[in-house]
Amino acid sequence: MSVPIGVALLGSGGSIGRQAIEVLGEMPDAFRIVALATGSQAGLLEEQARRFHPDVVVIADERGAARLDLPSGVARASGADALEAIVAREDVDLVLVATGGLVALRSVLAALGAGKIVATANKETLVAGGHLVMPLARALAERHGADASPLHWLRPIDSEHSAIWQCLVGEDHRAVARLLLTASGGPFIDASVADLATVTPERALRHPTWRMGAKITIDSATLANKGLEIIEARWLYDVPLAAISVVIHPQSVVHSAVQFVDGSIKAQLGTPDMRLPIQYALTYPSRRPSSAAATDLVTAGRLDFRAPDENRFPALRIAREAGLAGPRASTALISSDEVAVARFLAGSLDFQGISRVLEAAVDKFCSGEPREPALEELVDLDWQVRAFAEVAR
Repeated sequence: MSVPIGVALLGSGGSIGRQAIEVLGEMPDAFRIVALATGSQAGLLEEQARRFHPDVVVIADERGAARLDLPSGVARASGADALEAIVAREDVDLVLVATGGLVALRSVLAALGAGKIVATANKETLVAGGHLVMPLARALAERHGADASPLHWLRPIDSEHSAIWQCLVGEDHRAVARLLLTASGGPFIDASVADLATVTPERALRHPTWRMGAKITIDSATLANKGLEIIEARWLYDVPLAAISVVIHPQSVVHSAVQFVDGSIKAQLGTPDMRLPIQYALTYPSRRPSSAAATDLVTAGRLDFRAPDENRFPALRIAREAGLAGPRASTALISSDEVAVARFLAGSLDFQGISRVLEAAVDKFCSGEPREPALEELVDLDWQVRAFAEVAR
């Protein structure tokens, strides 16, 4: 009987983290949760610890850690150093990153440096730190010749990147002509510029097809998430930004596609359920049954596709320009987006103001030394951008 794979789950309290818990709970023969980490949801962390009995749980603040009511044998820790410690544990084989923000970059680098598989839903890690992350994934692939692809070690959980990954399995990457990232278009796909000027947080949070956290839901409404995915794809699949296109697909059945040099297109289809890409990242290269609803093409009916309108949704253009400018501009993009979305949800910034703040931040912080920034430089830049974005109009 094979030994279950040891998993450290970072961000167990968020939308992706809770769905990852569901997926892991359905495969107790294959996976054991060794460590759980969350920011502040102490009650939920206690429930998860009672259900799965991990060896250790981590919560961000020390006072929260001290108050945790945990089962016997479950250790507790707090702080950023604790995250780096749990991802490098000998009994951890796979680190699942379900947190948002640049804060996860340090843990991802520590995990890959320790030779762990990383399955990540965190866009910011690659958008800002792709130049730091991918060399580690490539080095692991070269060290373990049987698993020659960096995607064995750095596994995407985003539905779009999971789809591209699945389409590329068994293919010669030199035959790839274009990556096609699909986007639902969000709740305002047909809204006019005048309509967008009156968007409220309540309306923006009503995504037509996906069940996600507030931040990614707003990013879907502005199409900023698709811009971030363009930059991610550039790093994950080692293709130029010019060879990555976005296609609006309201039904969210085709999760993305790859066009090859002979003109043919291979696409991955599925129900809009994040448990599917989470499970694929965990079980790759195998597949297992899932409790998610199976895709029914007859029920799906027609599948529509159109080009995005970057005049109404300028965040897509801004993100592509940031990707071309380099890691500093990309860091400015993600850091300002996090602040701008929070301001919109709090009512201190209008919906179209999100894109204005992004453009202002990218313009202000994109310049710098020609060399690629180190981790600490990115962390410092993140703080500078956040302070700027808090007051930008």
